[in-house]
Amino acid sequence: MTLHSDRRQVALMVDYLFGKGVSRALPKSGYRLFRSRRSGRVKLIHLDGRLFATVKPNGAMALSVFGAQTLSRSPRFKDSCVQVSDDVSRFVRGGRSVFCKFVTWSGKNIYPKSEVAVVDGNWKVLGVGMAVLNGAHMEQFKSGTAVKVRSGVAA
Repeated sequence: MTLHSDRRQVALMVDYLFGKGVSRALPKSGYRLFRSRRSGRVKLIHLDGRLFATVKPNGAMALSVFGAQTLSRSPRFKDSCVQVSDDVSRFVRGGRSVFCKFVTWSGKNIYPKSEVAVVDGNWKVLGVGMAVLNGAHMEQFKSGTAVKVRSGVAA
């Protein structure tokens, strides 16, 4: 017997990791959670047959590009996004990392090793990855890696 429905469990994780209210962008149904046979913890989250996120052993969520596009409907999710100049958007789509000198804006909910979505000037998701720096420092530094992109839109 489960205490929470699948959607409620996903909503709790999303709000905890990306900010209160972000889960309002989630659809009402279509979730399938894959659990570990040994421990019972959630490992994968699928939404309408597509991978939404992978849940890491420490409880963090590694979003897929589809997951980031779904959450980008929420205005509060912008605090977990890094906006880059349009010059480098094709490289990010290909899965290349983002360097600090190309960051035009970064959200206040970004900390080292946190999950972020990389967006273009029109707030379209280009890729997802892990932040290397604090969001405030990404804009200040002129050299170095800001985000290690795990997956781009084209990848």
